Amino acid sequence: MSDRIFGFFGLLFAGLMVWATGRIEESFIQDPLGPKAFPLVIAGLIALSSGVMLIKPDRNPAWPSLKKWLEMAVTVGVLVAYALVLPELGFVLSSAVLAMFMIQRLGGTPLQFIGGGVVMSVGIFVVFSYALNLSLARGPWGF
Repeated sequence: MSDRIFGFFGLLFAGLMVWATGRIEESFIQDPLGPKAFPLVIAGLIALSSGVMLIKPDRNPAWPSLKKWLEMAVTVGVLVAYALVLPELGFVLSSAVLAMFMIQRLGGTPLQFIGGGVVMSVGIFVVFSYALNLSLARGPWGF
């Protein structure tokens, strides 16, 4: 029953994504696919997965323990905090902290999560800013 409930909410979410995507205004200068293609593909994949859960649910689903639910809630909170502080702290600093948290949650050592977080955020910043010439949030230090 839990898979069917989750599948129902997944279909509802996919429908909301399609509706929200339809509200995106397109400019007269855009790429051939437009801004609606990616969200529609994701909504289609969510709908397909949810449909499979409705049609063929798992017989004995295993739910995570309370500790895992709390870990997931903290991770969602960190992602929300990332979105809120990104304009203030800039891309490099906020992304480095997020990457450090995620690497640590995946079992990385202190050297791995500190080094990985810094290298990933600086590397993505360099690629987006200089190679792709796209602007990212600039922090108080200009990067």
